Amino acid sequence: MGYQTLILESVEGIATLTLNRPEARNALDLTMREELVEAFDEVEGDPGARAVILTGAGGHFCAGGDVKSMRQKHSASEGRARVELLNRFVLRLFNFPKPVIAMVDGFAVGAGCNIALGCDMIVASDRARFGEVFLKIGLVPDGGGTWLLQRLVGLAKAKELVLTAEIIDAAEALRIGLVNRVVPAAELGSATRALAARIAAGPPIAASLAKSLLNRAATVDLAAALEGEAFGQSNAITSEDHAEGVRAFLEKRPAKFQGR
Repeated sequence: MGYQTLILESVEGIATLTLNRPEARNALDLTMREELVEAFDEVEGDPGARAVILTGAGGHFCAGGDVKSMRQKHSASEGRARVELLNRFVLRLFNFPKPVIAMVDGFAVGAGCNIALGCDMIVASDRARFGEVFLKIGLVPDGGGTWLLQRLVGLAKAKELVLTAEIIDAAEALRIGLVNRVVPAAELGSATRALAARIAAGPPIAASLAKSLLNRAATVDLAAALEGEAFGQSNAITSEDHAEGVRAFLEKRPAKFQGR
């Protein structure tokens, strides 16, 4: 499928989805919001894609909403419609059955920051910058920022980042737990692909179940988490991948998981 604002490539089990509006630092216009959902639908339907890398073209991840389009006065209903289109993608991203890694270079600010937070992991270059900059233009965080941010850095730090609209560097993002890894800019692609390849080599069924359980665990009590684990394990234990994992362990060889 062809896209106006995205580039989708799939190689050796890794689907790479690139936000492709470099002239606008990959700001999220309405077309991109719609195409992101379509692209993730396409990736989910590709059995060969076991892990996803989400990144941006032109040296930046995403500058958030398209501020130039905000020059035109919007009604409350128009503003809500724009946000609901973004919300549709954020829910799709967070609940996506395959692991998603954000590969962040340059700016990831506003909704761009929150899209990165909606991924399962973030690998950042040492020149990456993150910021909840909404208050600078008189708006509140969207794209799930009010929910995602405090899960990673805690409520007090989340309030600080939102209310000051401060842009932080990669080192600070790593220190507060906002990102998983920081690497030199020249190594960003290779480091992220190596991580994605490691995940793609794992058992897809178990990975999808584990991701879902971890996402759910933060909002349920222990009893519900245990029940979820029992349900997930009852599915995983009957898979061909589980049998292959046991055989490989006993035979002292790497497992070859097929996603069955």
